[in-house]
Amino acid sequence: MIRLHHVPWGRSFRVLWLLQEMGITPEVLRYQIGSRGMRAPEFLERSPAGRIPALEIDGITVFESAAILQYLCESRPAFGFGRPPGHPDRVAYLEAMGFAETMASLIEQLNLNHLFLRPPAKPSATVIKLNTLRLADTLRALDGMIADEYILPSGFSAADAMMGFNLFAAPFYVRLDSWPKLQAYWARLQARPAFQAAAAIEGPQVFYARDFYEVPTDA
Repeated sequence: MIRLHHVPWGRSFRVLWLLQEMGITPEVLRYQIGSRGMRAPEFLERSPAGRIPALEIDGITVFESAAILQYLCESRPAFGFGRPPGHPDRVAYLEAMGFAETMASLIEQLNLNHLFLRPPAKPSATVIKLNTLRLADTLRALDGMIADEYILPSGFSAADAMMGFNLFAAPFYVRLDSWPKLQAYWARLQARPAFQAAAAIEGPQVFYARDFYEVPTDA
C-alpha cells in the first residue's frame, strides 16, 4: 500500500508527480487547508504539525515533501532521480532541494496575506510588497540555476519535482516575463508525461480565485 495525504496543488503535488515519474499511482487521501481532517489525531500521528504531505510507504510514514522525495530517490535508486554522495551534481542537487523550500515559504506568506486574512484581520500591504520582491528574487536566482533543460547538468532530478509546486503557484504573484529561460524551463516541466498525469489526477485548481494578485497600491 502506498497512500498519499494530499491537498490538491499544494506542496504534496511534488510527491504525486515524482511517484508518477516512477510509474506509481498511490491511493490519494484529499484534504482542504484548514479542514478538521488535518487536525484529526490519526492524521497528526502521521504528520505531527498537521501539514501535508505525508506518505505511507514501505511500512512507514514520511512527512515533509523534501524528505519524502529524498526517501523515494534513495529507496528506489534505479530511477536515477537522486544524486548520491560522490555524484558531481550532489552539492547543486542538495542546494536546489533546500532552495525550493525557501521559495515555497514566500509563496505561503503571500497565500496567507492575499487569501486567508479576512476582516477584522487586515493584510499588511508592506509585508505583501516585501514578500513579493523576495519571491521575485528567488525566481531570478532559479533562472540562473538552470543548467540546460533542467536544474542540474545531469538531467531531470527530484530537485525539479520540488520546483513544480513553486512554479505553479509563483506566477499568481510574480509575472515570469523577465525570465525567458525560466519560462522555457517551466514549460518543459509541464510537458513531461508524468507531470501531466499528476495534473490529471489533481484536476482544475480551485484555490486561486484570480489569475494574478497585484501588490496593494498603498504598499
